[in-house]
Amino acid sequence: MEGLNEEKLASVSNLVTVFESSRTPGAVPRAHRQEDKHHHSGCRPPQPPGLSEKHSLGDALGSGPKMVSRRYLSSLKNKLSSGAWRNSCQPRTDPGSGIQEPEKRIVQELLETEQAYVARLHLLDQVFFQELLKEARSSKAFPEDVVRLIFSNISSIYQFHSQFFFPELQRRLDDWTATPRIGDMIQKLAPFLKMYSEYVKNFERAAELLATWTEKSPQFQEVITRIQNSEASGSLTLQHHMLEPVQRIPRYELLLKEYVQKLPAQAPDRDDAQKALDMIFSAAQHSNAAIKEMERLQDLWEVYQRLGLEDDMVDPSNTLLREGPVLKISFRRSDPMERYLFLFNNMLLYCVPRVIQVGAHFHVRTRIDVAGMKVRELSDAEFPYAFLVSGKQRTLELQARSQEEMISWMQACQAAIDQIEKRNETFKAAVQGPEGDTLERELQSEELGLRAPQWVRDKMVTMCMRCQEPFNALTRRRHHCRACGYVVCARCSDYRAELKYDDNRPNRVCCDCYMFLTGNMLPKDKEDKKRGILEKGSAAWSEHSVICSYLQLLGDRWGRSSPRGWCVIPLDDPLVLYLYAAPQDMQAHTSIPLLGYQVTAGPQEDPWVFQLQQSGQLYTFKAETKELRDRWMKAVEQAAGGQSPRGPDGDLSN
Repeated sequence: MEGLNEEKLASVSNLVTVFESSRTPGAVPRAHRQEDKHHHSGCRPPQPPGLSEKHSLGDALGSGPKMVSRRYLSSLKNKLSSGAWRNSCQPRTDPGSGIQEPEKRIVQELLETEQAYVARLHLLDQVFFQELLKEARSSKAFPEDVVRLIFSNISSIYQFHSQFFFPELQRRLDDWTATPRIGDMIQKLAPFLKMYSEYVKNFERAAELLATWTEKSPQFQEVITRIQNSEASGSLTLQHHMLEPVQRIPRYELLLKEYVQKLPAQAPDRDDAQKALDMIFSAAQHSNAAIKEMERLQDLWEVYQRLGLEDDMVDPSNTLLREGPVLKISFRRSDPMERYLFLFNNMLLYCVPRVIQVGAHFHVRTRIDVAGMKVRELSDAEFPYAFLVSGKQRTLELQARSQEEMISWMQACQAAIDQIEKRNETFKAAVQGPEGDTLERELQSEELGLRAPQWVRDKMVTMCMRCQEPFNALTRRRHHCRACGYVVCARCSDYRAELKYDDNRPNRVCCDCYMFLTGNMLPKDKEDKKRGILEKGSAAWSEHSVICSYLQLLGDRWGRSSPRGWCVIPLDDPLVLYLYAAPQDMQAHTSIPLLGYQVTAGPQEDPWVFQLQQSGQLYTFKAETKELRDRWMKAVEQAAGGQSPRGPDGDLSN
């Protein structure tokens, strides 16, 4: 056993001596000539993207060290995961080796390329790495840790190939007559190839450090330049040599696949060789996964930089699922506002683009946890492609720029929600479809205070949604209840209650939510007055109505401004027309009993107008379309004749 170890070390020593000492200026190393000879035809190792067979990677990189782009790494990852380049490997014919078994020729080629590869590893580990480490210790011009980060675990890779893989392969070829097999040997050693994933994962960072310190430190650059100009380096850059380990495993797979193809059907090594090929493929996939993980972390870090690197968000375990601009529907302004969303696997970041993008590009306005989040489409004629994102921290009404974009955002959010629920083993139902024209304004009682409500827009109400008093700019201003989202006056929202979704901080709430959340009764001077006949909520009746829409009110009865009113004929009171100032008002402006009224169309020059007339009473309305006017006339005619409808708009669709 001791003699065998000495033989291995002597073989490696001789190998390095041949590579470093037996060359003449301008000549090509013997190991490289052998590799080029065997790769001249047939199955060639994968070339870096963008380079032809006439141009080497060294030519592309130039004489000085340069960074390897992420585009190259992405292409390399695709090569590792794709089967197309594996299928291109065809059996080759070599007219000069007809007397040799074809499988032995492939093993010979594997050994020769391994010999050149070990020499390259020796150059990386024993020359570049050690010389840089020595310079760092003596001059203190650059840190030792930088050198170790650049070369990662290259020492372990070199030791494995020089002391185990190459000597064992050499021994098998020497004893080929007695033991014509390599499958069992590769099976035994293939699991160690997974150590390449650490090297591949670190490769881009290593290339960046190499470029940075080459420019930053003259001593660092001097050591690298001196070695690169030596005969041992073959006039190639350090970065070129560092690429060899990244591409080595795919070369193993190519050669081993051809070896399996050349083996006779009854060859004793066929089963072991096939198993070894599967293990090599697994190692290649392992490296592919390392590249993919490296790219994910790089993308994640770039996102964190754009967000300002806030400590509570920087987490390497996060996964970015989607990002992009959206429009935020405001409850105060009429025009949507430009905003930007970042959807991660565990949170949704609602951001505002910075005007001056120095450092961070976005300011994080709100973070909504995916756990407990809900998403659904909004049916809003004023804002098409709108959808609602409701979370524990906040509820957002958002608008996409197209139907496809809206669906894409909803699907991405729902996929994140489903994944969280699956991990928490709640097994909730999948994404729900659109809920029609109704808007779920009221939170379920068990959710009140536990999640942020959907705020009612200011323009949807003209009076307090609790006491029904009209708003004005001075004495009765609008406020939002932080528990239910209703628009209420100062008198009805002069209460504070702790809300769990806001870390149990006291928030302004309306009188009803105050009683529910605290269990306290209102003072007697603030108790609700008796409800009048017109104090019927428009929103509830609009959801269950014969017909409802905006109508323009014409004539002296309504004043010169000819205002619009929200008109409703409710199902549970189908013979009365209620007129509201806005769709969410809790008290009607007036009501018109329709029984006995005559309905007539307007003049021909204005086909959108219709009139109601009875005993000197005349009401004139104008719809937004002729079709809507016809539906209103049909509904009013039925009510005037005392007919009961069959359902919501059920007899008005024709």
